[in-house]
Amino acid sequence: MKRRPRLLPDWRDILRRAWSLRLILLAGLLTGCEAVLSAMGTEWLPVPVWARMVILFGVLGAAFVARLMAQKDDDGHHG
Repeated sequence: MKRRPRLLPDWRDILRRAWSLRLILLAGLLTGCEAVLSAMGTEWLPVPVWARMVILFGVLGAAFVARLMAQKDDDGHHG
């Protein structure tokens, strides 16, 4: 019997507090900006393509690390 995926009971709190999700959203925003800039042409940008990719990789790496770390809630407890 297959188990259906379910949201965690405190998913709203997780959305508000989890740094990993904030960093993943930032990575998505940076990826979208990169796509738009690539379509417009990037010759005028002072930042080379490799540097933009390093920044994006750094944000994704930080999100990965943040997801594995215990994060404190408002009461100071690890969640």
